[in-house]
Amino acid sequence: MSTQSQQEIAAALLHLGSATLGESGGRATDRRLKPVWPGAVLAAPAYPVGCTPGDNLAVHVAVTTAPPGSVLVVDVGRVPDRGYWGEVLTTAAETAGLAGLVIDGGVRDVAALQAHGFPVFSSTIALTGASKDKPGTVGRPVTVGGVVVAQGDWIVGDVDGVTVIDAGSLDAVQAAGAAREAKEAGFFAALKDGKTTLELLGLDAALIAGQVPR
Repeated sequence: MSTQSQQEIAAALLHLGSATLGESGGRATDRRLKPVWPGAVLAAPAYPVGCTPGDNLAVHVAVTTAPPGSVLVVDVGRVPDRGYWGEVLTTAAETAGLAGLVIDGGVRDVAALQAHGFPVFSSTIALTGASKDKPGTVGRPVTVGGVVVAQGDWIVGDVDGVTVIDAGSLDAVQAAGAAREAKEAGFFAALKDGKTTLELLGLDAALIAGQVPR
C-alpha cells in the first residue's frame, strides 16, 4: 500500500502521463474524451456520477457530496449533446475543493473554464442546457469512455487522453510506469547513438515487402 500523500501520488502520475500509464496497467478510455481547453491536466481519485440522460441533477448533488480533491466522473447515458456543466458548476466545484471533471457528454462555457483553470475532459461541447429534476446516482460505479469507474480509482488526464487506474492496482501501475519510462529513456539514448527501432524492439523487417537496402 502506498505511503505517499495524495498530492505526491498526483504529481507522480502526471509526470508519467496518461499514455505511459495506459500501457502499464491503467485502462485507457475512449479517445472521444479530450481536454476542453489546451493544457488541462488532471490526476485525482474518482467520484462517480450517473445521470438520467438529458438531466444533470446528480451532478449538482455530487458537487456537494464528493470528497475534496476528487474528480467527478460522469456518465450521462445516451444523450451526450447537452451542456451538463458550465461556469456555474465550475465555481461551485472550486469552492468545494474538487480537482476536476471527466464527463462522457457535453459541457459549455469553455472560455470561462479555461479562465478558471479548472481541468475538464469531455466528449463534446454543447449549448443546450440539461434538466434538473430526474433521478441519478452518486458514488456508485459508472461506465465512462467505455471503462467502468468506481469511487477511489485514480483518473489521469492530459493531452493524450484519460486513463483509469484501479484503486487496488495503484502501486503496481506506478511501478510499471516508472520502469517503462526508464526503458524508454534507454531507447532514446540508443537511437541518438545510431541504433534503430528495429534493433531495439527486435522487429522482423522481412515481413515488409518492397524493402530498399540502406
